[in-house]
Amino acid sequence: MKLYEYMGKELLARYGIPVPEGGVAATPEEAAELTGKIGSVVIKAQILSGKRGKAGGIIFTDNHAEAGRFSADLLGSELNGYKVEAVLVEKKLQIERELYLAITVDSAARNPLILASAKGGIDIEDVPEEELVKMALDVTVGMQPFVTREVTRRLAVSDVVAAQIADILSKLYRLFVEMDAELAEINPLVISGETVIAADAKITIDDDALFRQSALPLVEERTAAEKKAHELGLSYVELDGDIAVMANGAGITMATLDLIQYYGGAAANFLDAGGGAGVEQTARALELLLSKNPRAILINIFGGITRCDDVAQAFVDVKKNSGIPVPVVIRLVGTNEEKGREILLAEGINAYKLMHEAAQRAVEIVKGN
Repeated sequence: MKLYEYMGKELLARYGIPVPEGGVAATPEEAAELTGKIGSVVIKAQILSGKRGKAGGIIFTDNHAEAGRFSADLLGSELNGYKVEAVLVEKKLQIERELYLAITVDSAARNPLILASAKGGIDIEDVPEEELVKMALDVTVGMQPFVTREVTRRLAVSDVVAAQIADILSKLYRLFVEMDAELAEINPLVISGETVIAADAKITIDDDALFRQSALPLVEERTAAEKKAHELGLSYVELDGDIAVMANGAGITMATLDLIQYYGGAAANFLDAGGGAGVEQTARALELLLSKNPRAILINIFGGITRCDDVAQAFVDVKKNSGIPVPVVIRLVGTNEEKGREILLAEGINAYKLMHEAAQRAVEIVKGN
């Protein structure tokens, strides 16, 4: 279970880790009042998604009226697929350096893993391997001073800052263990003068351990589209790309996403329509994909229980009844394949036999080739 940033920071503060002065606002008036008290602030939308700044969910201001107007526009709106129900109003920090610090679970080695970098403020996936500190922890020993010393040494910080980071790392590990976390991340961990402060927090709790964490509120993680898909009985996860994907089976869907990336594209979603999706369920799946305004749709069906003619008919029905305003690439192989191809050919659509050719074509369409 993912926690909102403000919830994560409440946990950090409870464990003695410094966080910026601030508070949560559920109304524009509360945001304006907090800004008036704090002064120069950053206001951040509270959603379970990254890249909030690029989506317009973060603002810096020292004007309480502007804070109220910004919050009024943001609250109740949809950002990155999530409804904004609260904003976090915090004191603006004077940032000299941004670091990255996290503890997560190494599932292969079955132990906690420290991740740290002198390059904070960006996704950890973007940090070059040679600039990333990785240290495994033995749960029978825990966080020892020699571990924190090695981490701070490799971060190349001053002695004053190193002592604070070592203290934060020890407290973060205690939080990680006691709260049954899968991830406890601070990004960025800010150096402001000679003070180290957690400017952001991302904490994920192990779902199987929630019975031990009854004090934590239950957080609904699905976006509006993901909720709708769940109601339809579809396995659906939103992603950041622009090629909508529908396939039948988790394995073939993952393979489709991999092929799109291989050819230089980016998938907009993971959608497994299931092994026995009929005309109606397939049509609803297509309508769900179209609601996210993709630049192209890739349908990849290997017919077993799912019949290719049902998928083809559903596509034609949606096209005729609602319209499909974006290019669609279809791959059909398996049960009633020829009948499905006939249905599509009657509408002037050729279906691919090979999935890699279909994926490559979808990427070419988006790139204008």
